[in-house]
Parts: sequence; C-alpha cells; structure tokens
Amino acid sequence: MELSSSRFKAVAITAGFSLWFFIITSAIGQFSIELMLAFIIILGASTQIFANKLSKVLNTFALFNTRVFLGVSFIFLISFYGLAFRLLHIDLLRLGKQKNSYWLKNEQLKDSRIFKQY
Repeated sequence: MELSSSRFKAVAITAGFSLWFFIITSAIGQFSIELMLAFIIILGASTQIFANKLSKVLNTFALFNTRVFLGVSFIFLISFYGLAFRLLHIDLLRLGKQKNSYWLKNEQLKDSRIFKQY
C-alpha cells in the first residue's frame, strides 16, 4: 500500500469500511440499502477529497483493515474445518478412537486379508 496512489488507498478504505458497515449493521439488525449507499457516498467523497492530505492515515487504516479482515477470515476457516471434521467424525491425528470414525481400525486388518498386488 505504500507504493499505491492516494486515490487508490481512498477507494480501498471506502470498500473496507463499507464491508465493516455491512457486517456490523447486519449483526445488530439495522441494515438498509439506503443507509449503506449514503455511507459509501459520504465516505468515498470525503476520502477522495482529502486523499492527498490523508495519505499516511489512509495507509495505516488500510493495513489495519487488511490485518483484521485476514485474521477474521483465518479464524473462520479454521473453525469451519473443525466443525466439518467434527460432523464427519474425522480424527486427523488419530489421538483417540471415536465411535463411527472415518478411519479404519488396525485390529480389523489381518495378515490374511492383505494380498500382494504383483
């Protein structure tokens, strides 16, 4: 972001704050298209007008917004995989035997059932 133009930073900040505006207003149940459009227009116009003067501040906001968004995305992805593996009864590390597990039990494999393929 340090090499980007101040106008591009202003657009990135507007997009990032619009995303957070959507997330927060949806979470509290107050979302409306009119409010979001007004927020985007006011924020976009003000950041574009003052883009050259606020270049370093926009860079700081862009870095913070990116780090928070990527952190939340990472936590969501790990949580999603954890829930999916839990629902499918998959034990990746085979730490304990689980009922209805995806993995084969070693006791079921006997030497008489193993055949050479050549």
